[in-house]
Amino acid sequence: MKFNSIKTMSLVLGFAGLNLISCSDDFTEVTPLGSTSYANFWASEQDASEAVNSMYQYMTDQEMFSRGFFWYINASDDMITGRIKASADNIKDFNITGGEGGYTSTCYPKSYQVIRRANDVILNVPNMEISESLKNQYLGEAYFMRAFSYFWVAHTYGDNGENGGVPIITEENMNDEAGSYSRPASVVENYKQIEADLMKAAELLPLFTEYSSDNYGRPHKDAAYAYMAKTNLYWAQHDASRYAEVVKYADAVTNSGSGRALINTGNPSKDYRELHSHLNNWTSEYIWSVNSGVDKGSILTGVMLENKGWGKYNGWGYYTPSEGLYNEFEDDDARKAVTILNFGDEFTFFGETRRYQSENSLSGFQFNKYMYEFQFENPIGTYLNSNGDDPSTVYNVPLMRYAEVLLMKAEALIMDGKNGDAPLNMVRERAGLAPITNATMSDLKHERRVELAGEFANRHFDLIRWGDAADTYAEPIYGRIYTDRSDPDSPYSSEIVWPARNFDASYMNVWPIPNTVIESSGIQQNKGW
Repeated sequence: MKFNSIKTMSLVLGFAGLNLISCSDDFTEVTPLGSTSYANFWASEQDASEAVNSMYQYMTDQEMFSRGFFWYINASDDMITGRIKASADNIKDFNITGGEGGYTSTCYPKSYQVIRRANDVILNVPNMEISESLKNQYLGEAYFMRAFSYFWVAHTYGDNGENGGVPIITEENMNDEAGSYSRPASVVENYKQIEADLMKAAELLPLFTEYSSDNYGRPHKDAAYAYMAKTNLYWAQHDASRYAEVVKYADAVTNSGSGRALINTGNPSKDYRELHSHLNNWTSEYIWSVNSGVDKGSILTGVMLENKGWGKYNGWGYYTPSEGLYNEFEDDDARKAVTILNFGDEFTFFGETRRYQSENSLSGFQFNKYMYEFQFENPIGTYLNSNGDDPSTVYNVPLMRYAEVLLMKAEALIMDGKNGDAPLNMVRERAGLAPITNATMSDLKHERRVELAGEFANRHFDLIRWGDAADTYAEPIYGRIYTDRSDPDSPYSSEIVWPARNFDASYMNVWPIPNTVIESSGIQQNKGW
């Protein structure tokens, strides 16, 4: 069962009949590639393997964990849309209807397609004649992927007020009549379902350290524990008693036996630079990532690169850092230079030492976190995808790091009236910074912002759950405008590069459900959109 060697194929082979059961197309649509019927499919170990592997097809989809969900994160104060693009600009300005084409309109239905595939595994694998160990692993993977998919759609589109959660489709009701699904009264119901699935996943899955390298990229116990912690962190927005659960599951990651730890050799600049590279794809800090390579993976690395890549590579020029994010870093924070390129900063690109300048960047900055693999002299085909329209690299774009687990624990302790210094200062120490005594939520918000900048950790939703979004977005976003953008030594002025936005927390704490979903499923649109 070689996962890495087949992950780049279309993993719906053998899945031809899995969309034949009548149900809302949004939750079940799978493009058939053959003629195998659903009834005859679940017969062999190979069938089970293909079914399980199909759950990962959308992990590398451009409109999921490359851009997709990241357009929502781009709405935060940390970055601006780096190129003029109407749909992207409207998303950032909260001026959308749910009909934004490929930008965000497929995140919801594709998540439910993963949920459908997980449901199929959960329904059928228990009755198959395969080994119990393999059966447990496959079921664990399915419970994890169902929970992971629900996690993203639940907090993105569901709330505890006017709208409720998102439809809960499991193996028990997935064959109900099309259009019969409804939304639960609260997103808390989704969080309960996610936690229950993750508990089953944690029971069934092995530790990462028990996998052979052929199976790296599959979920494991630590991934389940970490998302239990994050689910409870989001749940605590509505029920403060859940903060204790955040601490419990964060500690479960630490104490699982897999050796989770920050990359920290005592050299902050080197540690944080190499942390964000393929060198640490499978080491102690990376808990869940988009398994990537030169043929397929998350293209976030290329999406953030300078538009046209200074004539060397087809960077897309989106998601550029704000001056506010740059200034948030303490002067002696080793993470600052690794995270952001500022005019005049030295870096290596295609074997050439350059000083950063950009004739394209609308903010005067670029994220540097994802650029390690671009430094080599001839990186294309070895470190970079040869197709600039699919600019993945061999770096696994992180979705959950151990540093975030520590910061979630620190936040939960502080919010529970306890001392969160120990986990927070572990993150600060790795960055070469002095410890904080009696850390406050202000300290936590700062640390989370600079440690996880430009990642899927989701700065936008942090601002929402903290109640900070309206005030933050009422302020314009600044960048640095240079008199000669071709000259790294050119003088600049700090100017507004994105105007203040009218964020109405009465309905904008969730995003509109795509119109295609409303039309095909009959569920209610989020109010106000």
